[in-house]
Order: sequence, then structure tokens, then C-alpha cells
Amino acid sequence: MRQSARTSRIVSFCLISLFPLFASPAHASGERQLLAAINDYRAQPQRCERRTVQALAPLALKSSLALPVGFNGGLREALKASGYQTVTVRTIRLVGAEDAEAAFAMLRRGYCGALLDTQFADIGVSRTRSKWRVVLARPLFDNHLGDWRAAGKALLVQVNAARAKPRLCGRRRFAAARPLTWNSALGAAAQEHSRAMANGNYFAHQDPDGDSPADRARAAGYRGRQIGENIAAGQGSSSKALEGWLASPGHCANLMTPLFTQVGAAYAAQSRSDAGIYWTMLFGAP
Repeated sequence: MRQSARTSRIVSFCLISLFPLFASPAHASGERQLLAAINDYRAQPQRCERRTVQALAPLALKSSLALPVGFNGGLREALKASGYQTVTVRTIRLVGAEDAEAAFAMLRRGYCGALLDTQFADIGVSRTRSKWRVVLARPLFDNHLGDWRAAGKALLVQVNAARAKPRLCGRRRFAAARPLTWNSALGAAAQEHSRAMANGNYFAHQDPDGDSPADRARAAGYRGRQIGENIAAGQGSSSKALEGWLASPGHCANLMTPLFTQVGAAYAAQSRSDAGIYWTMLFGAP
């Protein structure tokens, strides 16, 4: 018996070309000075828009966010083309700031809420004479995920916590189920499929060669009698992937059914793909 879940896709962007920015050394120095001023500002509690904001971590400078000052295209598409997939992004243009000190004064006066917004983790700064562009963003995924095995096993812990409680999946009620155990062959098959989806820019249980989840599990050396698969695209963490699956009756049923006793899970990322990050969880029973 094979059991698989229906799929869901989260994000889709169009790809456009982006011309690189070449800054003179003097301008580059001014951009670094502005970044230092912004991060000094964030390091202290500040009063902004009638509220007090506690000290924040510094923004990380990303060259992929340094869009040309005169750029007028689609922001998210441009960042994707430069290799940066974003959850949230904002761009600010300044005109008439002759140096970094003047640019920071304009930002603090008119955009303190953006500078102190906890959503943002990265920044790009570009300049042409007295015109500046500041791009604030948070990436879709970051280095905290670790490698695919670490992320897969972290997901397993979260899934077992979900299985420990009775749950309603759509109209189907499930009792609490015993914890799943990690299977290295299922993990390898999950990682292969996540990587194939990311690099091939597709999202499906059946790959372009026609292989099914059961085919991939057997090719990885798994000899279990039952196979199920959950896939997700566009979630920047294992908890987000699990949250989406639990909200979907078919995915939720795969997670909760006592028929499955083993699992392997993995993610793969490709910043220029439509969704940026792809997750696979492969279930089995020996």
C-alpha cells in the first residue's frame, strides 16, 4: 500500500536580468559609513514613532541587495536574479544627501521605523553622487538550518511532538501515535528529491524521469512495504514546513498515521529557483 499526500506551492516569481553595480572607492567608503551609522543607531534603545524600540542586532551587508540607485524594475524579481530570495523587503531612496552623515540624518528623521524594524536582517546600500538607495530585507532561509541531515532530524523531533497528541486532519480523527524513527535510506532518498526539485525548478512527487516516491526509496536501498511522502516549497524553516503540512488534511494524515514507523527528511536550497527552498519527508514501514 502506498500513501502519498497532495502538494502545495508557496511562492513563484519571474526571473529578470540585473545589471551589477560598480561603485567608486570613495562612494564605497560612504556606503560603509552609512552602514556603521545605522548599526550604531540600532545598537541602542531608540524612541521612534511614539514607541520605544529595544536594542537590535546589526544588519548584515549583502552585495546582492545593492541595487543600482536608478533601478525601477520589480524588486523581488531583481533580488532573486542576484541570488537573494526574500521573505520581506523594503527599499528607500534618498536624494540630496552629499555624504553618509547627511544620508543617515534623512533616514533617522523620515524612516526610523524601517531602520528599527525587527523583520529585517540584511541591508544593501548603493550611491550615485547625492542619491542613495537602501534596501532592507530578510532572507527566505539562512545558515541556521544547518546541513540537510541536521534539518531533517530537527523536523523529525517536531513531527514526533505532533504525533504525541490526538489530532483532527480535515474530518479524519487520529489518536496519538508512537514516535517515528530515523532511517538513513529514506533520508538519502528525501535529500535526493529535494535537491532535484531545487536544481530542476519543479515541485512534484513524480520527478521528470517518472520515478515515484516508492521508486526513489527502493533506489536508495529501502525495502519497506509502505511508502508515503510529504513535500513543501518556500518555507524557510522546518517548523514552517510542518505547520503547512498539519494544516493540510492529506499531509497531516501522513504525519499522524500509525502505519508509518520510519522516516527520512531533508531540504535543498537554490536561490534562483521559483520557491528557493524545497522540503521532502519520506515515510515508510519495514
